[in-house]
Amino acid sequence: MTVLALPFGRFGIHISNGHVQELRFLPPEAELRPPIDDLAQRTADSILRWLDDPTFVPALPFAAQGTPFQHRVWQAIAAIPCGSTSTYGALARALDSAPRAVGQACGANPFPLFVPCHRVTAAAGIGGFANAKDGWLIEAKRWLLANEGGR
Repeated sequence: MTVLALPFGRFGIHISNGHVQELRFLPPEAELRPPIDDLAQRTADSILRWLDDPTFVPALPFAAQGTPFQHRVWQAIAAIPCGSTSTYGALARALDSAPRAVGQACGANPFPLFVPCHRVTAAAGIGGFANAKDGWLIEAKRWLLANEGGR
């Protein structure tokens, strides 16, 4: 796994079988590891470009993952404009679902940043992030929202 040092913390890239399998927020103590192949390098370069321009959509071979419901949630998340947010409740209403189910799909998102789950917040605050309610993951969410000019 490639491990990058990004402004909000460590970030992992898992490549397998010619596909990006997963992008993952990692704990601050995660050891840095350089890209070991062309796809890992292209993915790292795409992440850096996205940090400079969060409207950038990479042309990378992402592995197919998730349930049909998760795909619906991830498509809804991808439609949230850069610099904007939506709430778990608003997405749930739009998808005829429940906020908790939307939150679980957000937490299962295998491609954060490119499926910008950080743009989904609670009705009364920042909400959780990557299945966390506090700590370094919430700080990463705050950084990502600030980077995009969000709330």
